[in-house]
Amino acid sequence: MPDIRVAQTDAEVAACYPVMAQLRPHIDESLFVAQVRTQQAQGYLLAALHDEGRIRAVAGYRYYHNLVSGHVLYVDDLVTDENQRSKGYGDRLFEWLVLQAKSRGCDTFELDSGVQRHGAHRFYLLHRMDISSYHFRLRLKPG
Repeated sequence: MPDIRVAQTDAEVAACYPVMAQLRPHIDESLFVAQVRTQQAQGYLLAALHDEGRIRAVAGYRYYHNLVSGHVLYVDDLVTDENQRSKGYGDRLFEWLVLQAKSRGCDTFELDSGVQRHGAHRFYLLHRMDISSYHFRLRLKPG
């Protein structure tokens, strides 16, 4: 039976890297734990869905407040191992995240998704999410 746990120790965080790297390949494995720790100091949480002793999906998320949405659970990262897709792991982790948002009294559950991620967009639309805005970026450093 799959279970979902928030990564606490360095070993638990590091164990999420192989799946997270499928979404964030630019993150160097040797820097991953330190980067997550930096983000955790700003409220970031990293959850992993475990099944049969392996991590099948991961989600990085945080809570905040803003004027447009109120109290938000924002998902920074959500990915299922590419070899484990269409087995319900993404659904289970998504539903768990929504329950976390509801239990904390959030007004909205939000995420951004790269324009090229068509499969992810189908997944989000199937989960009754709305496309509510465009996200704009101005790069200040090369890369």
